[in-house]
Amino acid sequence: MTLPKCHILFQFREGPWGGSNQFLTGLRDRWQAGGCWAQRPEQADVILFDSFNEAQEVIAWKRRLPDVPFVHRIDGPISIYRGADRHLDRLIHAMSAEIADGVVFQSQYSRQQNLALGMAPPPLAQVIVNAAQDKHFSPAAAPPAPDGRIRIIASSWSAHWNKGFDVYSYLDQHLDFSRYAMTFVGNSPLRFKHITQLPPQDRAGLAALLRQHDIFLTASRSDPCSNSVLEALACGLPVAALNSGGHPELVGEGGRLFDGVDNVLACIDAVAAARGPLAAAIPHRRLESVAQAYAGFCHDVLAAARPAKRLRPGGVARLQGWLAWRRLHLGIDQLQRWKGARDAAA
Repeated sequence: MTLPKCHILFQFREGPWGGSNQFLTGLRDRWQAGGCWAQRPEQADVILFDSFNEAQEVIAWKRRLPDVPFVHRIDGPISIYRGADRHLDRLIHAMSAEIADGVVFQSQYSRQQNLALGMAPPPLAQVIVNAAQDKHFSPAAAPPAPDGRIRIIASSWSAHWNKGFDVYSYLDQHLDFSRYAMTFVGNSPLRFKHITQLPPQDRAGLAALLRQHDIFLTASRSDPCSNSVLEALACGLPVAALNSGGHPELVGEGGRLFDGVDNVLACIDAVAAARGPLAAAIPHRRLESVAQAYAGFCHDVLAAARPAKRLRPGGVARLQGWLAWRRLHLGIDQLQRWKGARDAAA
């Protein structure tokens, strides 16, 4: 099978950033190494775009390249894991309906929830779970802690409360710190008393920190495909995860699930007691295999999408309408942040 030349419409960023940036950077690098990367959109056989990112640019390129099939990478629904921003899901679903010839969902959970929320079934779709970058995230047995404690680590780029900060706050007060040590890496709305806090790290720095710990813990709610979990699993850490979103699919037999503050301590104890067997059962996901799956799906879309989907005038108006809603919400958010800062300074 000859793989098509693919381009990703995305604003790549260096250093620590969100999960989409981390994964798509790795996907781009693998495509470059495999010879199926197109440096410019006009050189591509297939265009991949992500969620609602660079929506205006995606629309512009679709109008410029009407004969090129577009593939939409979707997670979410955003309104479920944020508890707000339903307009973003509507924008994403509209982009899928008006632009995409195929859709990649990042988990079965994401696929089911988006369709349940009213997304039109795409003409061609596949679930492809993300993978961490192998050159950074790989297992290495950590020596025991000098004080004998079991080391727990959690991480999050986002400081949104639904990333699990109610559980982390509870652990800060109730975890047995004579038996356990816990570190949080990333952005947080809280200052912890007993949990060590570290700022966001680049990929190499985060991987090194993960390998210095024994257990990864995540309490994020309705997270469709957590890159933090995938990175920890790739480093060989068994996981204690909230039974929510795509966590059960990702963790598999490589960890245990909990339902909230009522049983998170018992879950941690269970993972600590079975660290060896759980680590041995971690599902192996290689970025190279995931990149091949994406390229294979793009090949299938290219073969099926003849002709490629065309943007209708009414479709453009629909997309621009949801983009206007997006700009309005951003303005409201900025105003609220300004008022909050003003009130705090008063």
